[in-house]
Amino acid sequence: MQYGPWAVVAGGSEGVGAEFAHVLATAGINLVLIARKPAPLRHTADRCRALGVQVRELTVDLARPDAVVQVAEATSELQVGLLIYNAGANTHSAEFLDGDLAAFERVLDLNVRTPLGLVHHFGTAMRLRQRGGLLLVGSLAGYLGSARQSVYGGAKAFSRIYAEGLWLELRDANVHVLELVLGVTRTPAMQRAGLNFDIPGMRVSDPADVAREGLEALPHGPVYVIAAHADSPALRATSDRSAAVLASHRMMRRLLPSAPHESDAPPAD
Repeated sequence: MQYGPWAVVAGGSEGVGAEFAHVLATAGINLVLIARKPAPLRHTADRCRALGVQVRELTVDLARPDAVVQVAEATSELQVGLLIYNAGANTHSAEFLDGDLAAFERVLDLNVRTPLGLVHHFGTAMRLRQRGGLLLVGSLAGYLGSARQSVYGGAKAFSRIYAEGLWLELRDANVHVLELVLGVTRTPAMQRAGLNFDIPGMRVSDPADVAREGLEALPHGPVYVIAAHADSPALRATSDRSAAVLASHRMMRRLLPSAPHESDAPPAD
């Protein structure tokens, strides 16, 4: 089995992460689900257990410095054939010079440092076994700069380039690598953030479709943009960057009519 017998889903309690878990459980792959909030984590875990697989629940804040050590210790005796990192979020939505530097560093911890640590840990064993998969959930925010998302967007741009390099390095080891690029997706976190999904012409993805497409695309890496957003102007903005950034900014202001406070930002799970 290319991706079994265990898969780790970071950010696996609800939305896209929960749908990844359900698809994998249906395929008979045991799960380690990681999230900050125990209640939705237990709900998703029980839903997957009902499909006949083993499920471990890890309540971990993946922005903490010791997050990778916690996950590694909790999975030390498991053969993990798939890592899905779905926990990235913009946890500090503020213009850079007005924001808190320590809070921006937590955005980097969650979106850069922790996924790198988990990929290094699980990817090393996958390379030795000559099989496995590493799926990083990315964002269209990594293609164009955006107000109040300067650090988050930069982190997502890093993730995409990192995934491409990792894909090159692991091709001969039969370890599949994919950066799965999402656009606006109707998840509980996005709904709590107050996104306006009803803008005329706005394309919105469904979490179940995202999970299905992502797992289908995983063997073919290194980058896959969800079909509903494959024609996004952000992907074609190569000449007049200022015009593209301003156009994207106008759309973002419609998507989020009022600038959210930090406490309104999508959670990391």
